[in-house]
Amino acid sequence: MKKILSIALIAVMLLSIAAFAQADTLTGKAKGFGGELTVTVTTDADKITAVTVDSHNETPNIGTNAIDQLPAKIVEANSADVDVVANATVTSNAIIAAVKNVIDPANNPYVVEEKKAAEVVAVSASGLKHGLAITGTPRLGPGADANGTPVYSFNEVIAYAVVDADNRIVNLEMDILEVITPNHDESNDGDNFMAGWPGQSYANDAEGDGVVEGELQMTDEIFTEELNTWLTKRQKGDAYMMGAGSWASQMDTFENFFIGKTVEEIRAWYAKNCSDRNGRPLKDGSTNEEDAAKYALLSDEEKAALADVTSGATMSLTDPHGDILEAIEAAVAAAVPMREFEKIAGIGLGVNVTPRLGPGADDQGVPCYSFNISVSGVCYDEAGKIVDMRTDVLEIITPNHDGADDNVFTGWPGQSYNADVNADAVVDEVWTQTEDSFVAQVDAFTTKRALGDKYRMNAGTWNEEMLGFENFFVGKTVEEIQAWYAKSCSDRNGRPLKDGSTNEEDAAKYALLTDDEKAALADVTSSATMSLTDPHGNILDAIVKSEAGKAAVELTSK
Repeated sequence: MKKILSIALIAVMLLSIAAFAQADTLTGKAKGFGGELTVTVTTDADKITAVTVDSHNETPNIGTNAIDQLPAKIVEANSADVDVVANATVTSNAIIAAVKNVIDPANNPYVVEEKKAAEVVAVSASGLKHGLAITGTPRLGPGADANGTPVYSFNEVIAYAVVDADNRIVNLEMDILEVITPNHDESNDGDNFMAGWPGQSYANDAEGDGVVEGELQMTDEIFTEELNTWLTKRQKGDAYMMGAGSWASQMDTFENFFIGKTVEEIRAWYAKNCSDRNGRPLKDGSTNEEDAAKYALLSDEEKAALADVTSGATMSLTDPHGDILEAIEAAVAAAVPMREFEKIAGIGLGVNVTPRLGPGADDQGVPCYSFNISVSGVCYDEAGKIVDMRTDVLEIITPNHDGADDNVFTGWPGQSYNADVNADAVVDEVWTQTEDSFVAQVDAFTTKRALGDKYRMNAGTWNEEMLGFENFFVGKTVEEIQAWYAKSCSDRNGRPLKDGSTNEEDAAKYALLTDDEKAALADVTSSATMSLTDPHGNILDAIVKSEAGKAAVELTSK
């Protein structure tokens, strides 16, 4: 039997090698950080002569570094088995996988994976609404490093919910961005670490081995490089494994279980079926007396339903790793009526993090720094056109910025920064972060959309401008939005072009538009003039990522 299998395997390999040897150019595919990535491989007999990345949605200056460097390495080695490019692991592995998909497709197939493992169930509901929320959870820990310096982190939980007229969940998409100090002993294994703002420093476990090597001094360059590599828990995929599977697969289980329930029903289920110690679902046979006693109170029917959940999800729903229930509740509370539609075939949630060196400096010359977390929940039809969407941005900034409603973050406990207490462009004092102030600051973070009339811009509030873009994007595919952006927005600042610009570059680009394109652009700029891709937030990338990670659904409106 083994000989038969070996002969069959050799035959398959020979066929693959033969196909490879005879091919001049072939295309391969793989899943990158931003979605599907395609490569073209040119061969001469058994030699790779060229590798070209044809299409991708990878992050500029991060994933694109792999795109710039890796093809030449593969050609030089005449093999896809080459070292990945530093800080671009996901894109590097995607390029390698796509090349292997060309060379040996039988053993390296490209499979389009849907986010949800559950069977797609047709749902028809009336009075549909959708809401998007970001809620912050500060964490004092986990523990401390080998030198006794505490580890700190905070988790930004993101929820996009579609609910019916009775506020029952019809669809739910969730993600978490965790930010942590660099002395955590996994800081070299996928942590989104931040040593503080540039100029600050923190104990550093560079090897992720539990041993602190020294202090990491944050510079502008390190700040930018590190934040550009941050990944959400869902974006990490199988790299973020937990007891019952990856974080993403466990979250999928909870999302599917919550469909058909109201927030109140979810809260009631949680109170009855989850541990009062750690927020995790109860399990039969627990050695903890408190959990065992609570589990014993459940009926046989409730125990059977709980077992279905814990077969795929055992993580906590409300702990310092992120208050998932709070985010769901906030998303439902923020829900607004959806547009009329015939059918929704896919729903996705995209997240982008953009570091910002600025704006400027305070009156003492100390720079202001910030970063923006852009999120977009998007509903798509069967043709990939946007049916409806909600987008938001959370901006976190140093306390020396002169904005009255800023989400100020002084740094990790023990660090300090200039503070403009009165928002009058004059530094009043130096704030030193304590554990109490750290918790208070993270708890108070508010998104740009939630700030409402407090966040004003040229053409209105941020909320009104974003609504203008959302109205314009409905009915378009992501590719059509990208094409419109490339043609109709400034290459300098990402803002929509306007007639009469005094900037020569913008004026020249505007002049190339047709009369119809100018008229359509004027409709947009009557309500939306802010940038879609600048250090204030890469909104366009969040939309692109929503499509890359969308889940298949079958939703119609009654």
